[in-house]
Amino acid sequence: MASRKRPAGEFSRNGEKQPSVSENKRLRAADKRHKAALILARGGSKGIPLKNIKTLAGIPLIGWVLRAAVDSELFDSVWVSTDHDEIEKVARSWGAKIHRRSAEVSKDSSTSLDTIQEFIHLNPEVDIVCNIQATSPCLHPFHLKEAMEYISDHGYDSVFSVVRRHHFRWQEVKNRTDGPAPEKGKKTDELTRPLNLDPYNRPRRQDWDGELCENGSFYFTTAELINKGRLLQGGKVTYYEMGAEYSVDIDVDIDWPVAEQRVLRYGYFGRDSPEVVKLMFCNISGCLTEGRIFLSASSGDMISINTRDTAGIRMLKKDGVEVFLLSSCLNPVAQTLLENVSKHLECEVLCVGEKPAKDIEPLIKERTLSWKDVAYMGNDEVDVDCLNMAGLSAVPSDAPVVAINGAKYICKSRGGKGAVREFAEHIRLQKRKAKSQLEQDRIDLASS
Repeated sequence: MASRKRPAGEFSRNGEKQPSVSENKRLRAADKRHKAALILARGGSKGIPLKNIKTLAGIPLIGWVLRAAVDSELFDSVWVSTDHDEIEKVARSWGAKIHRRSAEVSKDSSTSLDTIQEFIHLNPEVDIVCNIQATSPCLHPFHLKEAMEYISDHGYDSVFSVVRRHHFRWQEVKNRTDGPAPEKGKKTDELTRPLNLDPYNRPRRQDWDGELCENGSFYFTTAELINKGRLLQGGKVTYYEMGAEYSVDIDVDIDWPVAEQRVLRYGYFGRDSPEVVKLMFCNISGCLTEGRIFLSASSGDMISINTRDTAGIRMLKKDGVEVFLLSSCLNPVAQTLLENVSKHLECEVLCVGEKPAKDIEPLIKERTLSWKDVAYMGNDEVDVDCLNMAGLSAVPSDAPVVAINGAKYICKSRGGKGAVREFAEHIRLQKRKAKSQLEQDRIDLASS
């Protein structure tokens, strides 16, 4: 694949250079036209119900592209077009405005162009629309910035994203004589034929440039072209080539685990550097356990702890992360039971009140650390402040909505069912990314 030289700028969490905020603001200021990012997110997905807000690697799917659009600082406005209340709620939480689409453009038969035209009609101040697909979670700000330059600096009317593929294509033959019985028509003896290769001179991959295929990540188009020509790709048109590692699309359930692994490696995690966690606080009740206490016949309390979770804590400690377990003074557990938990996991147990941040902040200061050095795992409303302030934070999948909204990572596992282990692995992944970024910084410094 032809490589593209990335502009100097800020590092993202995966080590990619990102254009600086000031550079993108300059680009926007130089072109006075109103530029809007628009993500279409209808509630009636057939393949994966409400897939646009289903969590992917701990973040709602639509959150990945919204973060890239907002952080790019290229757009005068960022919108989500939807017909669903829950999608609207999630979109607003990620900084988007809402285009509440009409019933006429919310049908199964409605096209993207129909919805975009309605959006432009309702927002006549918009001159340029960037239609970003919610199902492209590996989109980065630098992709948008580089594509925008074709319009702002070179006068193109439309730009769309492509990826280079090395696939040999053959013509489909329907109703073959050796195939299953056709539903309609007669069987045929027609033979397939190659569409983009010569079988007598079959090229090696390294000798063939491949073909450019739309990857559906984004489409920049002027409002004039959409209104007058009913086109997303037309006028003076060009393409923007994205690397194959960033070209991820999600249509059916089988795509989900593949996309999750890809986004953990190549996704855009924000402008800040990866958090190098040195201290972790984890609630016992609802995180390390299911939140239940069993009373025995002898009146002794009992709780159940998953061995996967205990292994996760030991992994973090081995990596140099100091772990504290939290017990709520509002729902006290027997002291002897807490002592057993502390001894078994070799972690100190702290009793915290209705404002856990006040109880644990002295420990952070004693170690000359800040909240960005802290990982916090909670599961209820009292944890929200800590979830917001911590560099990395998480809740189990069965946590209340108020806690979920405050967390940076939403586990797929429930409390007491592997959620702590899942968060531990996420922390370790961020530590590896931070190490990789530090090494890249040193290389760049040495070569400058």
